Amino acid sequence: MIQQDFNRKHQWGAEKRLKPLPMVHDIPSTRKISLSRIAIVITSALWLTYFIYTVVRQFFEGNSSFSFTMQALIYLAIVTFLIFSSLMYLITRQGAFQRFKKHIRVPRAELERYFDKNRPSITVLVPSYEEEPSVIRKTLISAAIQEYPDLRVVLLLDNNPNPKNHQQLKKLNESRRLGEEIKQLFSEPRTHISEAIKEFDRQSSSWSYAEPSQIKSLIELYRYAAQWLNRMSSGEAIDDHVDIFFIEQVLDELAKDLELVAKALETSHQERAKLPKDRVRQLYLRLQWIFNFDIEVFERKKYASLSHEPNKAMNLNSYIGLMGGAYREMPSPDGPVLVRVGLPKPHDLSFPDSDFVLTLDADSILLREYCLRLVYFLQQPGNERVAVTQTPYSSFRGASTRIERLAGATTDIQHILHQGMSYYGATFWVGANAVIRKQALEDISESEWIGGFEIKRFIQDRTVIEDTESSIDLTLHGWALVNYPERLSYSATPPDFGSLVVQRRRWANGGLLIIPKLWSHTRARKRNNETVLLAETLLRLNYMASIAWASLGLVLLLAYPYDGRLLSPFVILAALPYFLAMASDLKYCGYKRSDVLRIYGFNLMLLPVNIAGVAKSIQQALSGKKIPFARTPKVKNRTLTPAVYIITPLLIIGFSLFTFYRDEQIHNWGNAVFAGINTLLTTWAVVAYIGIRNAFVDLWRSFISWLYIEVPVKTPQRDAEDLIIDWRSVLYHGSNAPTNAPSRYVAEEEMYGNI
Repeated sequence: MIQQDFNRKHQWGAEKRLKPLPMVHDIPSTRKISLSRIAIVITSALWLTYFIYTVVRQFFEGNSSFSFTMQALIYLAIVTFLIFSSLMYLITRQGAFQRFKKHIRVPRAELERYFDKNRPSITVLVPSYEEEPSVIRKTLISAAIQEYPDLRVVLLLDNNPNPKNHQQLKKLNESRRLGEEIKQLFSEPRTHISEAIKEFDRQSSSWSYAEPSQIKSLIELYRYAAQWLNRMSSGEAIDDHVDIFFIEQVLDELAKDLELVAKALETSHQERAKLPKDRVRQLYLRLQWIFNFDIEVFERKKYASLSHEPNKAMNLNSYIGLMGGAYREMPSPDGPVLVRVGLPKPHDLSFPDSDFVLTLDADSILLREYCLRLVYFLQQPGNERVAVTQTPYSSFRGASTRIERLAGATTDIQHILHQGMSYYGATFWVGANAVIRKQALEDISESEWIGGFEIKRFIQDRTVIEDTESSIDLTLHGWALVNYPERLSYSATPPDFGSLVVQRRRWANGGLLIIPKLWSHTRARKRNNETVLLAETLLRLNYMASIAWASLGLVLLLAYPYDGRLLSPFVILAALPYFLAMASDLKYCGYKRSDVLRIYGFNLMLLPVNIAGVAKSIQQALSGKKIPFARTPKVKNRTLTPAVYIITPLLIIGFSLFTFYRDEQIHNWGNAVFAGINTLLTTWAVVAYIGIRNAFVDLWRSFISWLYIEVPVKTPQRDAEDLIIDWRSVLYHGSNAPTNAPSRYVAEEEMYGNI
């Protein structure tokens, strides 16, 4: 077994489990659904009780001064917002349970029958920036061997196409070769299966049922495919838990499935059962769908006519804008430009159009039926206006660090919540993976002309959470989004605190900027006499703004010694259903119930990160200047954490300890207990998830970096008569434009560091 042979260094407290959760969610019991409803009622009732008994009563008793009144209003607002978020969590999980209870899997035979007659085209787009080639390779293979007819996979490399660093150039060239290497890897089974299908068609043109010899040939073909996959998996390198997942869940599980079909066919052959020719051909086609795919690599930064903005949205937009067209490459001083030509005119490049686009992050992996089941869902009657469907990604199990394990736990909890949001029509597109109807992207596209070239935006890049804003755009144009209620996609979680800071700061940045668009969208739908559920609006509002109000609310609770009369057991009791529900969900996802306390400390440690993201949103709203997109680092070494995100959690610990001492002295026991819990859990989080040694190293590196300043290189000035005429620039730009401008990739490459 791989689990026994694979030896890797684990932190104490990291995850030992390697097996992922089942693809299909367990059907929740009646008791679980009932308790979920009771939790919603109790939370609402206890908040109302607190409001009446603690706040209103104090005013009626006449014991309130101006200072107390202001404290009461602020404290009530904080508690209300926090309990509102807790209530949204409970409502969302209740919706998820309803969906899991009603979901019935479509049988494989029905899927194969449908796609035998219907062949909607799909293009898988894998945007990648500075990813390890081994990581990209797993993603591309998982996409390529989807059981889907006529699949196209395109790797959208966003690296600097002409790096000066030797290691970067080597990694880039390895990534560029991946398409051809993967096609060559699968060439043998593709050719063998294609010949077998041709032979079957030659023999059975007029038969209603397959002959026994053909069934036997089909059995041998399935066993051949299974054995080929087993040989491939046995030769795969194993460096971490993601490699184990790829081998066991992508390659080995597909091989087991094919072997199971072979055994079923063998049993039918022994029983002399007659199989219809059409059904047998569908089984042949299934093998062809697995091994027959097209894969290529595209680099937008090679072309001066395409956007070079450093974000994932514009990487996707550049390729989507080219789809369905043919182009000539024309030279220019800034690099080649693509000029569209009408077919059948001569052209250098063509980009086939497709009915659907699947966007897939380069560190994500799909299970084998992802495309088949999601496209089938989109093609069903009643789903014509569904623009996006996805399976919100789950985490890879077996994380070797404590912080990756806990980040994975929050990811798996979010999977449940996203499923529940679909129950109320409040789905948000989560960018790691999604099947998107191409027509829907055309409907929300925007165009602008820059330098004489049309730049199209299908996916918004105004904020760094481009998928959230695009979700609002799609619903504004009458499209719906639905999460498919299965686990069919997995994505990496940050393995260290530095990379987690980059990810979570980006997640916290942009939600506030989209809220005005949400209000406009809601008003427009009401003007069109559409029914807008209150639950949908509240869930969308909570999704976009809860990080802001929860972070600021916790800071105010930590920082100010509120009057002891405002504290009440009703507040704790109102929050208790939320924590009990999350503990239950963690257990359901294969974690420990006690992880709910670790997540609380984890969130306290991330307070400065979330506040920094919110501040960036406010900065963008005031300045109108777009915040640079910061990709989550995917490096084997640890990512350097900025000093402020090390120092601030230490300040939280120190201030909480001071608050505990102060309140204990004046017998303000409610505040003292709250401060004591915060001290213990934040201390644990810093020690467990940052690490004492790593904290000192990052602080020292940050301190050293302040001692150095970069001295700009002065370019000697030349007289006008000494300038060398660049005839290309003169003929193209109309002036002697300099061709040695600073690299446009420098800022992007220096967005984050690693050690």
